[in-house]
Amino acid sequence: MSLIQDLKYKYKLWAINEKYMFINVLVFGIIALIGAIYFLATKGSFNNFVADWFALHSDFKEMVFKPWTFFSYFFLHFGFMHLFGNMIGLYFFGRVFLTFFNVKQFVSYYILGGLFAGLIFAISYNVFPALVDQNTYLVGASASVFSVLFGATAKAPNYTFNLFGMLRIPLWVIAGLYTLLFLSSIPLGNTGGELAHLGGAFFGYFMTYQLEKGRDISKSFQNLLDWFSQLFSSKTSLKTVHKSGKSKVAGHNKAEFNEFNKQKKVDLILDKISKSGYESLTEEEKAFLFKAGKD
Repeated sequence: MSLIQDLKYKYKLWAINEKYMFINVLVFGIIALIGAIYFLATKGSFNNFVADWFALHSDFKEMVFKPWTFFSYFFLHFGFMHLFGNMIGLYFFGRVFLTFFNVKQFVSYYILGGLFAGLIFAISYNVFPALVDQNTYLVGASASVFSVLFGATAKAPNYTFNLFGMLRIPLWVIAGLYTLLFLSSIPLGNTGGELAHLGGAFFGYFMTYQLEKGRDISKSFQNLLDWFSQLFSSKTSLKTVHKSGKSKVAGHNKAEFNEFNKQKKVDLILDKISKSGYESLTEEEKAFLFKAGKD
């Protein structure tokens, strides 16, 4: 097995948050490599070119003529520590998120959260008097990461976050501290970044709030992703049609009843977490909840 094939195989086995970490690191690595070569050959900065074409700029004209930057900015990092901090958050908060949600929902929170944060950034620099005359740009996955974190917090605020076995703190405390950090940092220099953080956090929390009420505001986006997936799928469109001998009761088959029972069990476990905290769960309940989040 070649190195490329080995990487492809391992990539398929990774969780979705780990795959997004890989994409972010890969983009950073490519830019860093080209940037080093470009600097040695010209003494110029390749980052300026990348920022010009792929960062989300505060100037309205730049947004209009480069609409893809609303998407590309949250896969873009210029500093190693910026990348490292965001990837640490994506790894740990992503694992917590996948305890309660599935892969498609992770993609929706990450991408839609980033898009909404970009929109907040764009509006802020064209509305607020303190920002109107500034010319800056936005990069980094942090708004998407906070969409994931706050989405999980809205689902299970009493879930105990365990960092390296040393720090044990409920999600609602982490979310609250981050909110205070964002608000207090707005006047201190990284105004656009903090507003984007708040935008991503709000979107994640609001999306879970709507899901709890039975409204999935990401449904159209997920349908679009499914359409693209089928469009570029290498599978043949020919299908073998057969009739199943499975019986139905009240219009539902056995698989549908099993799915219903699984969801009820998940709801009961989440209710137990909200009342008594994550540590009150048995090992069996923890394993079931983790497996259900990956299905």
